[in-house]
Amino acid sequence: MGESPAPEHQRPANVDDATVAAVGKLSEALETAERARGHLYSFHQLTGSADQQLQDAVAALEDAGHANVADELRTDLVGRNVLHGRWTFQILEEYDDGYWSRFRAAEQAARDSLVGGRRHLYEAEMKERERTKGRPGHEATP
Repeated sequence: MGESPAPEHQRPANVDDATVAAVGKLSEALETAERARGHLYSFHQLTGSADQQLQDAVAALEDAGHANVADELRTDLVGRNVLHGRWTFQILEEYDDGYWSRFRAAEQAARDSLVGGRRHLYEAEMKERERTKGRPGHEATP
């Protein structure tokens, strides 16, 4: 276990503090978009679960002798688009193929051109400032 950060977490020569901070903000913005993407997957799975529960409720209503209500629910809600022309998988695909992919590529391009492609430089430097060198549990690297 070394006492220096791994090379991929060391600032390239001639990169100033403002650049490290700005690229850190860009990466943080991407992390927020990643979280939004995760929420879209939650939305996708929760909507699928709701649809299955709806189908169970329709069957129970039918079994309870409420065929008219069951038929109305089946024809109006089961299989219905959540947005015009789209089920949740289509929303995910559009987000992934559009905004999310462009955001990831733009963040990567900025890191490549400004900090030699290094990730989490801001955090790596924070770790170096805050850890207690030589103390167990405060190692620079695994």
